Amino acid sequence: MIGSMLYEALSAMIANRMRSFLTMLGMMIGVAAVIVMSAIGTGAQAAIHESIASMGSNLFIILSGSTTAGGARMGSGATPTLTIADAQAIADLPAIATVAPNAPGTAQVIYGSNNWSTTIMGSTPDMLTIRNWELESGYPFSDTDVRGATRVALIGQTVAQNLFGDEDPVGKIVRIKQGPYQIVGVLATKGQSLDGRDQDDTIIVPVTTAQRKLFGSQFQGTVKMIMAQAISAEEMDNAEEQMTQLLHQRHHIREGDDDDFSIRNLAAMAASAADTAKIMSLMLGAIASISLLVGGIGIMNIMLVSVTERTREIGIRIAIGAHERDILLQFLLEALMISLIGSFMGILLGVVGALIAEAFLPMKVIFTAQSILTAFGVAATVGIFFGFYPAKKAAKMEPIEALRYQ
Repeated sequence: MIGSMLYEALSAMIANRMRSFLTMLGMMIGVAAVIVMSAIGTGAQAAIHESIASMGSNLFIILSGSTTAGGARMGSGATPTLTIADAQAIADLPAIATVAPNAPGTAQVIYGSNNWSTTIMGSTPDMLTIRNWELESGYPFSDTDVRGATRVALIGQTVAQNLFGDEDPVGKIVRIKQGPYQIVGVLATKGQSLDGRDQDDTIIVPVTTAQRKLFGSQFQGTVKMIMAQAISAEEMDNAEEQMTQLLHQRHHIREGDDDDFSIRNLAAMAASAADTAKIMSLMLGAIASISLLVGGIGIMNIMLVSVTERTREIGIRIAIGAHERDILLQFLLEALMISLIGSFMGILLGVVGALIAEAFLPMKVIFTAQSILTAFGVAATVGIFFGFYPAKKAAKMEPIEALRYQ
């Protein structure tokens, strides 16, 4: 019985090809829009998660705080108030796993006839551990290099490409601020950070080398910031409290006085960015879902027209013994078939559309089985929901009135 009903539904659709196609078009566009928006949203979330992972886990950045000079308050980091000794003391805290003091700056780097302006980061070997930064080739500098302020450097992929091209940088000598530096390692690719900065456009040298031979230091041993890694995500709050108390003691900051440092919890910032991306993805999906409702309204409109056109047919069926549920099922199956066929075509259209969008977007689009199944399921539900009223109307017809209908 169901087979014959499906055949009749298909025959009715073929008999009105253009009308059926235009009805399906609403579902096609709706399903395609949901799939495209979901793929873009999922791709954006993946890009953010990848960027977060590239930064490292359970991280804090401790910055020199604002100071006051001549009545004018200077911005955060304007005066270096942190020292390498502060970093060493923080490393001894129970909730802290690893610490790396940083002395950043910018300089022109020269190799042969090529030159490139990049960020120079003075730090320690622990910087690679904190940032979970591997080497593509070469080896890292050591604590001995830090103690001796040797002229060695690790370079990022962007710098390597612009200075050396296809040449292997390891062992080569570059000039930074007229001083020779030996490249001992090439950093693996990190990509962009959350703020869009190219993390591969950098050179890492020993922090003492940066202080004494590149940028100088206003006060002996000071650094602009310290990166610290908590032993676990659960210890983040405890680690922040321990660092705050320690720096208060070391900097002789009394209760009620302004801190001369600031601590930024990168895990909290990363979680906030991830939540924002998730919300945006849900909003994109919700907006696209409106198209499915419009498609459902189109199905209901066309099915009402079909019921009106086939009034005499309905009357004849009822007269020869068709039950109310048979008429109801017949028109529900027609609405469902329109919806499902439109959904299948919409899935293909959505996949193609997302791949086209990927060609113009600076990120990948990611398809998930969940988004496709959800779009398909919602489309089927919409078809049944909006097809129910016309089907119910057809099933409730009086056979005498239906047979009299012209």
